[in-house]
Amino acid sequence: MSSAAPRFAITKEHRGRERAGDRRKARIFQGLMFFSLAIGIITLAVLLIQVVVEGWPRLNMDLLTNFPSRRPARSGAQSAIMGTIWLMGIVMATAVPLGFGAAIYLEEYADPKRWYNRLIELNIQNLAAVPSIVYGILGLAFLARGPFGLGRTLLAGGLTLTLLVLPIVIISGREAIRAVPGSIRQAAFALGATKWQTVSRQVLPAAIPGMATGTILGLSRAIGETAPLILLGALTFVTFNPDGLTSQFTALPVQIFNWISRPQEEFKVLAAAAIVVLVVVLLAMNSVAIWLRNRYYQRPW
Repeated sequence: MSSAAPRFAITKEHRGRERAGDRRKARIFQGLMFFSLAIGIITLAVLLIQVVVEGWPRLNMDLLTNFPSRRPARSGAQSAIMGTIWLMGIVMATAVPLGFGAAIYLEEYADPKRWYNRLIELNIQNLAAVPSIVYGILGLAFLARGPFGLGRTLLAGGLTLTLLVLPIVIISGREAIRAVPGSIRQAAFALGATKWQTVSRQVLPAAIPGMATGTILGLSRAIGETAPLILLGALTFVTFNPDGLTSQFTALPVQIFNWISRPQEEFKVLAAAAIVVLVVVLLAMNSVAIWLRNRYYQRPW
């Protein structure tokens, strides 16, 4: 008994030192994470402040109501703003149903033992990391030209951006569906619900917040893409608003690229103001999506 007591005390003291060391490591790791987060936030804030200060002289109604012009004092971005809104409308109308449908099929109906289902999953995961210029080449070869022959139209640009964000929407949708507890499905089946009733009335309402988050990320990437649109032949000088899916178009990223490449300092001020407008449009879209996500998240399930 006398020899066991000191051994127990030594073991307890050793465990206490290990726990103290673990807590110290956790605090150091947490501090490093906060430091990294602070660097990112401060850098973003500095960039935003710099852009706002530089573009402040042109942040007025003329920027929103005037069309592009060779005279910087009279130039605006109305056609680019309307083109961006049209493009995002096409992306939302196509990427959301296709992405959600693919996510539901792969998680709820697809047999993972089938070779074609495994091939689909492998391709989706690989496509999520493909550079945007590759999607531009794909859209140029098959949508603007090739079998579809849509030309330099809004529909070709919107569908190309849909291909760009579709893997993100599918992957995030699958993760959201996978996070729904299996007990929800089992309870629905026990009450006599069919597979589709369980998916549509129980699984989807619970997964919509996560699926909406993926949609926000996808649209945020699509709204700032320039390379695919330039490759598709998006115009850099458009003095009219789009009037349909087959209309020629431009977009805010393309217009910003055009202005920033001009030698005159006035066009660089215009580019900074257009960047602010692009950020505001993006925040407005994200705010609507976040509101919808929170609205569905508050529903009991």
